[in-house]
Amino acid sequence: MAATWNELQQWQPLAAQMLAHSLAKHRVAHAYLFEGARGTGKKDMALFLAQGLFCLRPTEGIPCKTCDQCQRITSGNHPDVHVVEPDGLSIKKDQIRALQEEFSKSGVESKRKTYIINFADKMTSQAANSLLKFLEEPHPSTTAILLTEQMQLMLPTILSRCQHIPFQSLSPVLFKERLIEQEVHPTMAALLSKLTNQQEEAIRLSTDEWFVQARKIMLKLYEVQKVHPFEAMTRLQSEYLPHFKEKEQIEQSLDLFLHIYKDLLYIQTDKLDHLSYPDQLEVFQKDALQTSTKQLSDQLTTILEAKRKLHQNMNTQLLMEQLMLKLQGGSALV
Repeated sequence: MAATWNELQQWQPLAAQMLAHSLAKHRVAHAYLFEGARGTGKKDMALFLAQGLFCLRPTEGIPCKTCDQCQRITSGNHPDVHVVEPDGLSIKKDQIRALQEEFSKSGVESKRKTYIINFADKMTSQAANSLLKFLEEPHPSTTAILLTEQMQLMLPTILSRCQHIPFQSLSPVLFKERLIEQEVHPTMAALLSKLTNQQEEAIRLSTDEWFVQARKIMLKLYEVQKVHPFEAMTRLQSEYLPHFKEKEQIEQSLDLFLHIYKDLLYIQTDKLDHLSYPDQLEVFQKDALQTSTKQLSDQLTTILEAKRKLHQNMNTQLLMEQLMLKLQGGSALV
């Protein structure tokens, strides 16, 4: 389901306002580059722009979303709006050539034509050169919209012919709401909105049994290390090490740990809508009362230092044992 205008304004206020203004003033560029991380609304905004160009009943540049033109663009059935996606791992020259042939014809329902190239950074060099020729001689009624997560991988000559519109990562609060709309449990959405800004990854992790168990293990380790440091060492052996084996998994465990201590800070500063573990609020509130801001800051620094040591290939067991001791006020990470 395509995003509404209100959602686009929330997600990307600057991009939304810029494009709406261009549509209202009939000053649309011949080529745009939407650049930003996955899950930031680039494709939704591209469809919004396409609808604004074809809409039968726009209001100050904002498409109505209900006319025949808007609905067919939403469903992917408009004959003059073409979306190009990677064929396998890349966008091939033949795909761009087919697009050029299509655009050499007159529009089916008007003189205007629009094309959207998703993952434009995945064009082969031949495809990119073909597109460059297309951009160098733009038809006055053709609008190109290129979407990319990695602008640096694209030809500078293509970039120079596009109006660049950056897309910012969604705020965790907005992303959490978006995940809840996608039927991710609110408790899991709160945590995942801090760990990734990619919707597909967040939805996958929300039902991934390994991740669900990882969350439980790190919460239990936090509870145990507060009062029973020696039992924490035992749990490292019996639960932590068997579950977190790969470097990426270990780093994720440290992120899970980090957000526990960040929650304590959020509680101290009354930012409850920022919590990563809202289901632990009652327990964390007690802990926050018994912990100083200075101590929490030191503990967060200690976890970040552990992440740095991990990237220096420090032994995992030694790393975690030292982390438990340091969080208890024992020996430092060395």
